[in-house]
Amino acid sequence: MTAQQTRVAERAPEHRQASRRRSPRSARSVEELGPHYKWIALSNTTLGLLMATINSSIVLIALPDIFKGIGINPLAPGNTSYLLWMIMGFLVVTAVLVVGFGRLGDMYGRVRMYNLGFAVFAISSVLLAATWMQGDAAALWLIGWRVVQGIGGAFLFANSSAILTDAFPANQRGMALGINGVAAIAGSFLGLLLGGVLAPVNWHYVFLVSVPFGVFGTIWAYLKLHDTGTRQRARMDWWGNITFAVGLIAVLVGITYGLQPYGGHAMGWTNPGVLGALGGGALVLIVFVVIEAKVANPLFHLSLFRIRNFTAANIANLMASLGRGGLQFILILWLQGIWLPLHGYSFEQTPLWAGIYMVPMTVGFLVSSPLSGVLSDRLGGRLFSVGGMLVAAVTFLLLAYLPVDFSYPRFAALLLANGLGMGLFSSPNRADTMNALPANARGAGAGMSATFQNSAMVLSIGIFFSLIVTGLATNLPSAMTQGLTAHGVPASDAAQIAQLPPIAVLFAAFLGYNPIQTLLGPVLGRLPADQAGYLTGRSFFPNLISGPFSDGLKVAFWFAIAACLVAAVASALCRRPSPAVPAAAPGAAPAEHEELGAELAGVAGEASGTPSELVLPVDRPAVASGNGHRTSGRNADEPPAVRGTVCTPAGTPVAGAVVTVTGADGRQVDRCLVGRDGGYALTGLPPGGYTAIASAPGYRPEASAVRVSRQGAALADFVLHGNGVLTGTVTSDVDGEPVAGAAVLATDASGQVAARTTTGADGGFRLDGLPGGDVVVTASAADRRPDTRLVTVTLGAPVAVDLVLPAEGGVRGVVSAPGGAPLAGATVTVLDPAGQVVATTVTDAAGGYALRGLDRGEYTLVSSLYHPTAVRVDLAAGAAAQVDVVLGAN
Repeated sequence: MTAQQTRVAERAPEHRQASRRRSPRSARSVEELGPHYKWIALSNTTLGLLMATINSSIVLIALPDIFKGIGINPLAPGNTSYLLWMIMGFLVVTAVLVVGFGRLGDMYGRVRMYNLGFAVFAISSVLLAATWMQGDAAALWLIGWRVVQGIGGAFLFANSSAILTDAFPANQRGMALGINGVAAIAGSFLGLLLGGVLAPVNWHYVFLVSVPFGVFGTIWAYLKLHDTGTRQRARMDWWGNITFAVGLIAVLVGITYGLQPYGGHAMGWTNPGVLGALGGGALVLIVFVVIEAKVANPLFHLSLFRIRNFTAANIANLMASLGRGGLQFILILWLQGIWLPLHGYSFEQTPLWAGIYMVPMTVGFLVSSPLSGVLSDRLGGRLFSVGGMLVAAVTFLLLAYLPVDFSYPRFAALLLANGLGMGLFSSPNRADTMNALPANARGAGAGMSATFQNSAMVLSIGIFFSLIVTGLATNLPSAMTQGLTAHGVPASDAAQIAQLPPIAVLFAAFLGYNPIQTLLGPVLGRLPADQAGYLTGRSFFPNLISGPFSDGLKVAFWFAIAACLVAAVASALCRRPSPAVPAAAPGAAPAEHEELGAELAGVAGEASGTPSELVLPVDRPAVASGNGHRTSGRNADEPPAVRGTVCTPAGTPVAGAVVTVTGADGRQVDRCLVGRDGGYALTGLPPGGYTAIASAPGYRPEASAVRVSRQGAALADFVLHGNGVLTGTVTSDVDGEPVAGAAVLATDASGQVAARTTTGADGGFRLDGLPGGDVVVTASAADRRPDTRLVTVTLGAPVAVDLVLPAEGGVRGVVSAPGGAPLAGATVTVLDPAGQVVATTVTDAAGGYALRGLDRGEYTLVSSLYHPTAVRVDLAAGAAAQVDVVLGAN
């Protein structure tokens, strides 16, 4: 064994000890936690999503009892905003905060942020259930704590997908995320049922039901979940957070208030406040994008959109959410306002039964989502995500031509098919999104995806309600007037009622109120009993509204069809990440195994800065697939046994890095090169425990224990740090004195800042963690010109570099007239000995001027306003000369 191999072998235990000095709740890898940990993560995050989605829908059915309990008529003038915020407040706050909370998860630990979300959710549920007030105070209390509950939900939504992606190997993530998605859909359905069952007993139970699950989930998550993913310590992007929150809140609030009538219009899209919120919000979001492109640690990793699968999957998810988000409300309105009353249900019963009759859609999703997740892990996700969106588009087309008073078996079959299509799309889409992300950006990426989805849901509600209301506003007033006058309502009352905003009619039906009874009010008492009974019966309103409602419904369905088709096209652009590699030649001799000490020495390559020939893939050459991943040359027909990514702390892929796997005896088993996107895959490894080692020229090697099983590939993501060191001093060019507080930074060949520091009182500095090779070192300080040097960093010993900052000289003074009066607006120009202009300025109101940034030497200063005057100036290095000029008269 060489001396270099001995040194590296001796340092290996130190490296392992340093790894063990991390926090006990964040240091454990998935392999250390055992094969059952991923199921603990799946069950806990599934419980969290189930609880969050139950609470997002449980209020919908319970709203009539809630408003009755606090003594508020939600349809009275001025109270509509309470209704809108009870419905949409949860969605708005999660859409705004989820991406920031995902970023916090990347920085401080996904499990820690997830646990905080569980606790916030449980506490807010307790305070919601404890509501004791009445009237406006109670409504504001409920809305406020629903917003806090949404904050807890944002923590859960932002980090659950990232926790699962950390815990599960890539070939099982579709299944895991599919089960998670099933819980979300099941929660939405269970919320409708629980709201319908609990609210009539006591509306407080609607919020109290979450408390035991929240307390149990919080304790369970704290005890059993551990952070296993890559962490990236960085500063919070506060300006990005502020501009994103302000911009998105303005847009979503504008959409919310756009649903309310304004100035005689059926909706509020002409309201100056709504237009200002939408326009101002869009402008602030543009500013947000500009900020994100410039800051070092952005809230939105715009660079992630360079990843094709991430961008395409997010576009598909955005369009799918636009297509289905508001449609659920429209289908419920169809059932509650028309179909259920026509089939013998009272308006008070319709909210609960509408949820029950929507069950086929939920069943379809529950069946297809986990199935597509499992199959997409084996066959790729594109087939299922594209097929799912096409199935959904066909079902929307058939629903558009379904009679308003339909046969329920046909309606149920279309709902079932629609749920199947959405489920086929959901799991592969989430898997495509998460698999495309580098390990240290999964929280932020999941938060970005959740933001797009939640924002699209709110926008979808606004779009679908607008389309329906537009259809109603066109034909409903005339139909209402004719229908009411035909049954004894005075023409003046009928005309007044017909001019009421259609949104009030929709909200009345949605809340389970009899719309005609709500609209007519005292007028009913002046009508004959038989006419009043017919008007408030179960057939008059459904027959009256069915024609106008159908007009708006068809337009809404066509919008959903277009959204699904765009989502299908975007899904088709996703590429399957698994590599296709030719098999090794038959009869090829196996590679000779290497001892662990020799292997680590070769990996480190400290003397030359490059990996040793021990780890170069000679006998089983690495082959690059089309997507840049590299695999070993073993049987390519086998699924990967170990796979992952190799990147820098900034998330930049380390292309060309080497990943080596050794067995329990310390001998080399396999190795491969890392592709352009930072991904790698090793195939053909038998089940068992291994050590995976990643190395690259100019970086410290990293090792990780992996356990290969028949259940799927083991995940091993590496973050490589440079181990080069630069030391030196920064001095002044005038007297050689040290410059304290100067900023010193080093940038690598790609232009990324590799390290930064400031000089001490002695002008000295030290930059650690630099990659090997050429780096650019720059020093700068106030009133001095920067100095830049190209330095070659070698590994194993510090490299010294001294930088000299030239002091900036200058000249200042006053330009005056012959009589001594200062002259404003006089031009002052400095010429070098060659007659070239090096600086120019104009005097201020007091005749003063100042020019900085001049090197030592002789200059000619020329000032003119009347007759030009020239003065010779001899400037010492870093000096500031005082030169007053008196101009001669013409």
